[in-house]
Amino acid sequence: MSIKVCKFGGTSMADGHIMRRVAQIIFADEARRYIVVSAPGKRFGADLKVTDLLYACYREIKKTGNCNESFFKIRIRFTGIVHELKLDMDIDALLDKTQADMERVRTIDFCASRGEYLNANIMAAFLHFDMVDASEFIRFDEEGMLNEKETYALAEKVLIGHTHAVIPGFYGLGADGKIKTFSRGGSDITGAIVARGARACLYENWTDVSGFFACDPRIIPQAKHIKVLSYKELRELSYSGANVLHSDCIIPVREMSIPINIRNTFRPEDEGTMILPSKRYEGAQHIVTGIAGKKNFTVIYVEHSLMNTQIGFAEKVLSVLREAEVSFEHMPTGIDTLSIVIESERLKDGKLEKILAGIHRKVNPDILRIVEDIALVVTVGHGMHRNVGTAGRLFQALSENHINVRMIDQGSSELNIIIGVDNKDCEKTIAAIYSEFFEKES
Repeated sequence: MSIKVCKFGGTSMADGHIMRRVAQIIFADEARRYIVVSAPGKRFGADLKVTDLLYACYREIKKTGNCNESFFKIRIRFTGIVHELKLDMDIDALLDKTQADMERVRTIDFCASRGEYLNANIMAAFLHFDMVDASEFIRFDEEGMLNEKETYALAEKVLIGHTHAVIPGFYGLGADGKIKTFSRGGSDITGAIVARGARACLYENWTDVSGFFACDPRIIPQAKHIKVLSYKELRELSYSGANVLHSDCIIPVREMSIPINIRNTFRPEDEGTMILPSKRYEGAQHIVTGIAGKKNFTVIYVEHSLMNTQIGFAEKVLSVLREAEVSFEHMPTGIDTLSIVIESERLKDGKLEKILAGIHRKVNPDILRIVEDIALVVTVGHGMHRNVGTAGRLFQALSENHINVRMIDQGSSELNIIIGVDNKDCEKTIAAIYSEFFEKES
């Protein structure tokens, strides 16, 4: 029998009424045997996500030793869900134990993980599935990275003992034996790990949109729906701001070539977007598959005469980032210049000043300056390298719209073109590129 793994995001778990709809989706296909759930998301615009309430609990515990005030809101939320589901379940006892555990353990990761844990218990009871805790098989190494070898082996061993199961997303066990979380959106990765461990034929990721679009529909309301993406295109678009799916969720399924289908919980009849391994991907009809943008980067510009003749120059510069524990996004270079693009958020608390001082000390540059408030816009598509003049068309479109390009970078695979523009020009840039490659070609 074929197996499908389904992950349902926070909007699909927001309340009991929506969870009933989720149950209908699950039971509509008997192959949907393993279900990964997020913590409840927002029910309406001004609502709070349960995970954010749990972070508030952690802050209260640090300050007062308990989280009575913050946890009260969580208690109301989960008792409400159980009531809406008309579920015969002692939710009060589970909530009492969860609060006591949070106040005893007192780590931010443990507190943040309890939304998924509680929701998985409720959903498992409602579906009459087993509840399998993600801490039984997801492992992180001492550096906080996913221990892939151990995790994949354990996942297969654990899941084979359960015909149907609900698994909480977002967390596993660290090397110290304590609960550790992925980054926000990490339930997507949990779902991919489960898909691999279950040897699934398909990983369905259910959310509140009907897949990917050629650009953000908030910028171009009529943006073209993308029916099929490759793994590589998904990685590029997700990492660069298309926040439909976590970019790292490709990694667990890649080796086994498991396709991913993005589906809409609120429009289950929509086909969504299928994400395929490269060997099964035939390409889109457009030269460009999609465009995405992300704001708030800082560029550190280093200039040194005859830089190209100095062995280890770039290594010395990057060693400064390593010492400051700061990662970078891109590093465009010229014969005498080197630019390092870093998310501005990573440069807080004096880290930018520390890095600048370190670069001065290690390489004594002729010029060292920073450019802030930069947005990165990535244009992605397997068809780009097969079509002469793609870059020329892109930059002509930007010129016609009076957009000043601050930085240019292109991957060696010719899958993408990345440009840096001022934050204020991000949406304008995406619209200009979309018009050139989609509206003029239609």
